[in-house]
Amino acid sequence: MKSKITSKFQITIPREIRERLHLGVSDSIEWKIEENRIFVEPANKPFLKYKGSIKVEAGNIKEDILKARRMWTLKNT
Repeated sequence: MKSKITSKFQITIPREIRERLHLGVSDSIEWKIEENRIFVEPANKPFLKYKGSIKVEAGNIKEDILKARRMWTLKNT
């Protein structure tokens, strides 16, 4: 596979690579250089490693907003 470099030094990532790395619009990639090799991999999304690790019950958004406002008011008075 190959990609052409544009006049703005941009490239198109081939579909096979995008699919294999699970890349989508607005994702970022990292370039790593080790000796005479260059590696491209998805940039870490550290917050996603916690996905599903905290179990919560369904909440009441209206009550949560009111509680947050009361807490903010107490903190800022």
